[in-house]
Amino acid sequence: MKKVIVLLGFLLLGNFVFSQKKEIKRFNGQEGLRNEIQNDQRATNDSNSKEFQSLRGKKEERERPPVQEYRMINFEKDTTFVDTSLSLQKDYNFNYLRRDDFELQPINNVGQTYNSLAKREEYDHLLPLFGARARHFNFMETEDISYYYVPTPLSELYFKTTFEQGQQLDAFFTVNTSPQLNVSIAYKGVRSLGKYQNALTSTGNLRITANYNSKNDRYKLRTHFVAQDLLNEENGGLSERGVQEYLGIEPFDDQSNRDQFSDRGAISVRFEDAESMLKGKRFYMDHYYSIIKPTDSSATELRVGHELDITDKSFQFTKNTPGTDFFGPSFVSGSVLDRVALEDFTNYGYVNFNTKYLGFFEVKAGYTDYNYGYDTALTLGEPGDQINIVNRIKGDAVSLGGTYSNSIGGFDIQAQGMALVAGDFDGSYANAWLGYDLNDNYQVDLGIDYSSVAPNYNFLLYQSDYIDYNWQNYNNQDASNNFLNTETTSIKAKIKAGVFGELEASQSTINNYTYFTKNQDSVTVPAQYNNNVSLLKLKWRHSYKWFKFGLENTVMFQDVSQGDEVYRVPQLVTRNSLFYEDHWFRKALFLQTGVTFRYYSEYYADGYDPVLSEFYVLSQQEINDLEDTDATPRGYQQTLGGFPQVDLFFNAKIRQTRVFFKVENFGEAFNQNTEFSALRYAPRDAVIRFGIVWNFFL
Repeated sequence: MKKVIVLLGFLLLGNFVFSQKKEIKRFNGQEGLRNEIQNDQRATNDSNSKEFQSLRGKKEERERPPVQEYRMINFEKDTTFVDTSLSLQKDYNFNYLRRDDFELQPINNVGQTYNSLAKREEYDHLLPLFGARARHFNFMETEDISYYYVPTPLSELYFKTTFEQGQQLDAFFTVNTSPQLNVSIAYKGVRSLGKYQNALTSTGNLRITANYNSKNDRYKLRTHFVAQDLLNEENGGLSERGVQEYLGIEPFDDQSNRDQFSDRGAISVRFEDAESMLKGKRFYMDHYYSIIKPTDSSATELRVGHELDITDKSFQFTKNTPGTDFFGPSFVSGSVLDRVALEDFTNYGYVNFNTKYLGFFEVKAGYTDYNYGYDTALTLGEPGDQINIVNRIKGDAVSLGGTYSNSIGGFDIQAQGMALVAGDFDGSYANAWLGYDLNDNYQVDLGIDYSSVAPNYNFLLYQSDYIDYNWQNYNNQDASNNFLNTETTSIKAKIKAGVFGELEASQSTINNYTYFTKNQDSVTVPAQYNNNVSLLKLKWRHSYKWFKFGLENTVMFQDVSQGDEVYRVPQLVTRNSLFYEDHWFRKALFLQTGVTFRYYSEYYADGYDPVLSEFYVLSQQEINDLEDTDATPRGYQQTLGGFPQVDLFFNAKIRQTRVFFKVENFGEAFNQNTEFSALRYAPRDAVIRFGIVWNFFL
């Protein structure tokens, strides 16, 4: 946390604080193609110079530029600007992830993982992802980093309380040293002891960015460096006794025991000597040169560019004693140390051409060198019946792809695709979208996505001090022991219908769905589903306001018509907020207060395995334990979903400072909490939390 304190002091000394709001774009997650055409950076170079000249004038002539001039450019080259308003969406985003967590259920402590109410869609990729996916919710990928242009220095300070002995801070500062060059630095740090034993979290995300435009506007560069370390103490969830203590059932059903275990630190957990750490560093650069530059008489442009991404990641799980009751027999009698690392070096070269009538074309070729694995190879079994497990998956891959986008007769068209053409892995993805604007309030978008990619590295190769946590499902002589690519096809639609709200719909088919589950020995193992998974997903958003009152609704419906034994999600998820907002004290303060109701239907939520840092599908035996009250100790009766969560909030905006005050899980303050967010993991009790986003412009 020393880095946090130093950076905070630096920011306070300068008295700069900054906040931004991301615009809602038509193709959420698909904007990149059209944005190459619509990127407005190119048109602002002359005006930017005038802004800087005016700001260097006499002090009495200085005025703060309009907020539209404080720009943020995301990975897809979308440009948005500062928004210091207070809205309900800002309340939804005021959390550890700094984004809407509607589809997530927190396990318990701030900085711990989340159970997914809708399976997470990863960014398009061709090679396997690094494992430990349960720890990646707060891991910032290349696509999560933004770049900036500001006429004056500015910054943002985010603060929010945590659970027991900790704090959450996200501090950001950016400045243009000239109209051509911008630099920024940001650090998000979290430390929270948590309510339960051995549940401490300590995370840090450092981001440094720069972007440069030449004076003639032909050469442009953006680059960033990111260093991240995410530490979690692991306790394996509540023990059988701990579940009984938490639920307040026999033999802990008297009032004295209930009072004792209202202090969650007194509840028994499975172990108290383990922790996991995800680390990552990345250097990224994207730069291009305009061979043909647009002019007043011609919009034609020809660019040649280059992307470089150097990523190092590592994950390790440590435990002071093996704890064979939980994870099976171990090779060691002392401390367990499992560590895996990935080195990834990727280069892309691209050429794109943009003309008014033909649209935007891009051809892209890439080369990747990857090296994933462990320090030593492993041999399992007795002589004559041995299994050899390699220690590395390494090699290189060549990829080729293209992009097209255009606007024709009111229709927006975009398509892109990429495929591996050389290397040990096969992989490809493609997507296409067609959009039409009836007017500002009514829009229709239709699309189709396809991807074929190998499962993440944890499925393909894993080594551990735990004997049963060792496997190889890649490059075996017997091809039947190799995992196949997971193939996903999705047909999507998005309808914006004015006062009727916004509807997103998708029908997805997944072939060779890969997952973790428990075997007959209660050990987590990888598996691949032999049939298709078929998923229908509908998501509706609606906002209604009357006088000074408002109602915000978000409802998601999911139906798994095939493969529901391995692909489990709640059928219904809803969030409804009723609120009042008004200006007080002669408009010196803007107040927003109300209640948010959240509910998702009961289902067999995935369990969490701390060794792998992955979620796993509950086995039939675990389901039987949850359902069969006669054959199961009462301590295992756990409700996963099917319970409401109610938050009371009181938010205010004073000038450029937003204050957030919330009573989370308000209903649990009056009743015994009997819910679970994952098997053996309790959700949060009622708690009062406070925070601010402080905005200040120089």
